[in-house]
Amino acid sequence: MDRTDDFSALYGDHLARLAAGYGAALAATGWDAVVVHSGTALKRSQFDDQFWPLRPVPHFQHWLPLAEPDCALVVVPGRRPVLHRLIAASYWEAPPPLDAPHVWPHFDAHGLHDASRLGDVLPPGRLAFIGEDRARAASWQLPEAAINPPELLRQLDALRVHKTPYEIACLAEANRRAAPGHAALRDAFLSGDASELELHLAYLRATGQDDPETPYKNIVALGHNAATLHHIAYGRGATAAGSLLVDAGATHLGYASDITRTWVRGTGAAADAFRQLVAGVEALQLELCTSVQVGMAYEALHDHSHELLTTLLRALGLVRCSQDEALRHGLSRAFLPHGLGHSLGLQCHDVGCALVPPRKDNPWLRNTAQIAAQQVFTIEPGAYFIPALLEPLRQGPQAALLDWALVDALRPFGGVRIEDDLQVLPAGVRNLTREVLAP
Repeated sequence: MDRTDDFSALYGDHLARLAAGYGAALAATGWDAVVVHSGTALKRSQFDDQFWPLRPVPHFQHWLPLAEPDCALVVVPGRRPVLHRLIAASYWEAPPPLDAPHVWPHFDAHGLHDASRLGDVLPPGRLAFIGEDRARAASWQLPEAAINPPELLRQLDALRVHKTPYEIACLAEANRRAAPGHAALRDAFLSGDASELELHLAYLRATGQDDPETPYKNIVALGHNAATLHHIAYGRGATAAGSLLVDAGATHLGYASDITRTWVRGTGAAADAFRQLVAGVEALQLELCTSVQVGMAYEALHDHSHELLTTLLRALGLVRCSQDEALRHGLSRAFLPHGLGHSLGLQCHDVGCALVPPRKDNPWLRNTAQIAAQQVFTIEPGAYFIPALLEPLRQGPQAALLDWALVDALRPFGGVRIEDDLQVLPAGVRNLTREVLAP
């Protein structure tokens, strides 16, 4: 089988699971059917006539990867799903083509010249609406109470937590598509100087995707810019920075990859010390990946990352106290302020794995679920030199517990992050990233 055949074979089973799940959710919440809207193109500004590229409603994309505005999928339990597509009359723009022939045989498709007329052909009964455009729901004579009913929405989100084989194949393909971009930027960085903007454009070229197709804005950070966790204000000038952090993914049929790598170049004591930090974060990231077990709490894995990072910071001489004392004072949290990872799927920060709030000392943790088979999530530890977090330590009572000369020497490198995408198996994990990308 080629890759197209593989997706076609898996897609039918994926839709069968969705149909069963939607049927159970509708029955449990008292709805007869649901209308899932693809979304509405949004204007960039009220002061001009330009629109953002459409990001489809993820519940719509769960069924099919169609990025066209004002489509509606009508799901009635026990019936074949019906897709209503808007027949656009505009000659200014055209929606992107859907290169997925395996999709069409599974739906009854109808064209609409006027999206507001869909209400005339909706089935009878209690209909729920899933989508962002409340005005569109009202135009279909659907009451306010039918728009995104919380319990129905919760159950539909729960269907996205455990990925089907089709979804795993899409996520693996998204990783495969991202890998050449990371390899290209590694080679470009190690072979000469380039600006962050040039590197960003090189990533798009290597992965064969346009900016709106990426799952999130690429983070391309040279030197001290890596201390800004979501650095997307790309520098325009070539720089001889000693480090490059790239956090960038790709999409396939709506599913995302999310990969981060950090590289070092140059010689001297500071470069060598930062190179040791990168190697140490790489090693602890791999240890965390192999520590994943069904039934453990993801927050416990996050806590373990701080134990491992504290050990590393002490080994490098950045922290000058015992392991227990460093953990008691939370020193590692000044170097790693974000969560260890998050659920991944149709959204980069996917739903269903953060239903319970994290502890107060983990405010940015986006995954608090019990780890279960067929979840897909990221593991992305890091260590950064962020002035806003380090300066209070320098001025505080724990100042003597850190080597500030070494902190200042490493500050120009910004920081390091290593991130892989994992599928949880009944025993162990499948690392979707390491299958296609070397360190």
